[in-house]
Amino acid sequence: MGNYLDKVNLVLNEVNKVVIGKSEVIRQVMTSIIAGGHILLEDTPGVGKTTIAVAFSKAMELDVRRVQFTPDVMPTDVIGFNILNKDGNMEYKEGPVLCNLFLADEINRTSPKTQSALLEVMEEGKITIDGMVKEVPQPFIVMATQNPTGSAGTQLLPESQLDRFMVKLSVGYPDVESEVVMLRGKMSAQGVESVQQVITREDLINIKNEVLNIFVNDAVLKYIADIAAATRNNYYLKLGLSPRGTIALAAMSKATAYLSGREYVIPEDVRYVADSVMGHRVILNTKARVNNVTTDMVIDDILKNIAAPNIYR
Repeated sequence: MGNYLDKVNLVLNEVNKVVIGKSEVIRQVMTSIIAGGHILLEDTPGVGKTTIAVAFSKAMELDVRRVQFTPDVMPTDVIGFNILNKDGNMEYKEGPVLCNLFLADEINRTSPKTQSALLEVMEEGKITIDGMVKEVPQPFIVMATQNPTGSAGTQLLPESQLDRFMVKLSVGYPDVESEVVMLRGKMSAQGVESVQQVITREDLINIKNEVLNIFVNDAVLKYIADIAAATRNNYYLKLGLSPRGTIALAAMSKATAYLSGREYVIPEDVRYVADSVMGHRVILNTKARVNNVTTDMVIDDILKNIAAPNIYR
């Protein structure tokens, strides 16, 4: 783990150089990447969502492509299409999704058909056009952004599609000190161009393989399953955590343990990632809205009421 963990920390350092004061969000993004997941960034425009994606791609030698989603973007604009060439044969014109890091800007502004096309690639790891199957490059990561304000003309992702994202994160505004540092950097032309490549694509694949081998005690697995079961029987939730969400919670916990320099998961790892993994997957009912209960409040209450296992005995 040693050498590769050092390389992960180098990536974090590079991204933190250009996204000031958001080390916690950056760490969660890195955790999701090495856990093999996709990331949904929900926040207002201009807080650094695109910068985060580009910085990660530069630090890890990833081929990054970006599509600004609008109502007229078609599925073929994302996955590509077949065209009849001059020889009378069908020729595939590659879509931008065939890359290592695909940035889907404002995914909630395009049609459900286009959203579904992208989310199918995220789930299957391949595209299918007229019977032709093409695998996406590895590693393959999707970072999608959506703006929670100004919902006119938007198409909200349904719960089944939100579930494809391992985490949903919010960048938030910087504090005053961080914003001063950011302004100083912009005025001296120290932007995302200053990010240096510190690992290769092959390094990232090896890191992901090491994360897969992190040990999870049966007691911790039961702890994760108990949390999932509690969401499905909660007074304030009409939709609990799906089995896919339970798997994501375990994967993120393993990646958190890895970043902490451990070869095994502890209950604190599970609690650390619970909000980002579960927040977009559980749905409040009308009783929660009437009582001003939020998703975070429900998740916190569940975590407080489920006893964590003592794995040190």
